Amino acid sequence: MKMKVVQITTVKPLLIAMFMTTVSMLFQTANAQTQDRMGDDNFRKATRLGIGLNLGLPARNQYDFVIGGELSVQRDFSKVIAGMLSAGYTSISLDDKNDEPFSSVGFIPVKAGIKVFPGRPFYFSAEAGAAFNTNKGLGTAFVYAPGIGFGFKNGLDVGLRFEDYVRDDYAPSQFALRISYGFKLNK
Repeated sequence: MKMKVVQITTVKPLLIAMFMTTVSMLFQTANAQTQDRMGDDNFRKATRLGIGLNLGLPARNQYDFVIGGELSVQRDFSKVIAGMLSAGYTSISLDDKNDEPFSSVGFIPVKAGIKVFPGRPFYFSAEAGAAFNTNKGLGTAFVYAPGIGFGFKNGLDVGLRFEDYVRDDYAPSQFALRISYGFKLNK
């Protein structure tokens, strides 16, 4: 039986440590932050324009590192439900042993989604849409991204998500840390 040896770069342990620290922080502060929930009397439906950074670890061995950015619009429909639209750019670096003629796969994901706040600021999210590939000849993929996170009153949003790009000939996916800031568009 042959065993595949996977080399660990200095970037992967750093990202794993970042993910573990973020998950720990998310769960440790959940109880403290949900005590500061917005009450029904002071909740206002807000629309926010968000600018975010995504850092990810690929879920498959042939990929090495993921980085991306996005613009998003979030609209609160009620105290517990918000809708989202987002577009951005994601670059998935291929590892050195890959036989592809390119060193990375680029996507322009355009997604719509929903956030459910069981207790503000904690939320669950789900997004889906199309990811337009920037590499010649690879075409468009379906993308979906379930996640969890915290959306604070000051506009800071920190979350973790699994993002999968689905197509017949390739299917890169990632575990991503998303950090964004939302500017209120209404008062």
